[in-house]
Amino acid sequence: MTQPLQYAVFGHPIAHSLSPKIQQMFAQQCSIELAYRAIDVAPEAFAATVREFFARGGAGANVTLPHKAAAFALAAEASASARRVGTANVLTRRADGTLAAHNVDGDGLVRDLAERHRTDLRDRDVLLLGAGGAARGVAWALLDAGAQTLTIVNRTAATADALVDAIGEPARVHARYWQDLASLGSYDLIINATSAGVLGADLQLPPSLVGSRALCYDLTYGPAAVAFLSWARAAGARYAFDGLGMLVETAADSFALWHGQRPDTEPVYQALRAGG
Repeated sequence: MTQPLQYAVFGHPIAHSLSPKIQQMFAQQCSIELAYRAIDVAPEAFAATVREFFARGGAGANVTLPHKAAAFALAAEASASARRVGTANVLTRRADGTLAAHNVDGDGLVRDLAERHRTDLRDRDVLLLGAGGAARGVAWALLDAGAQTLTIVNRTAATADALVDAIGEPARVHARYWQDLASLGSYDLIINATSAGVLGADLQLPPSLVGSRALCYDLTYGPAAVAFLSWARAAGARYAFDGLGMLVETAADSFALWHGQRPDTEPVYQALRAGG
């Protein structure tokens, strides 16, 4: 009997992940049989664990916090988007056994904001909290979608500076110090790309960041996004969304890379939002 194709999501922590459920829902929708599981692996064991997974027949993998830069480094080939941001959230086994890296984070975020939440990103002044793998995955896409300015704030200033330098648009993109948040003014769109929610840490953000028409968006979802979204609502944000829609959109892009067809994301999103 033929075994189903093997897929996985790698992260640390990863027990909270909805990716296995989403991929199975897509597979059912498209009449494809597959096996998909979550694999928790610490950074020091990531490379060896991924290589073993693919050596044992793995066909594709999603990658999340904190492994996106390491995933990019493992690949022999990378898509244009992955090369631009220097990280990967999708790995695919090629015919010769080597890996191809892709990054679909930015596309997933923009699609969720623009199509599902009907948000016009043009001419927005954007504050991006964080400068790690998640932030790198979406920064360029926000600019491509028409953001007027992008201010990047990270607890380690050198990391924010490095991301600003990599983007290379000094007229639109700026790095600021975390301790200066209270004096930065207000923003139309605030993206939380930090790992604080996942790690249970407190961001301690000033309410002055939230503009009169601000949309606040956390790249995480579920319990990890609760603290940031609660702060946003208390600060007067017009809209506050978690990253569930982005997760579903990026999962669909992964599915399309692996299977050659893109599933319908809306019924899956609605089922998950309803707790199904």
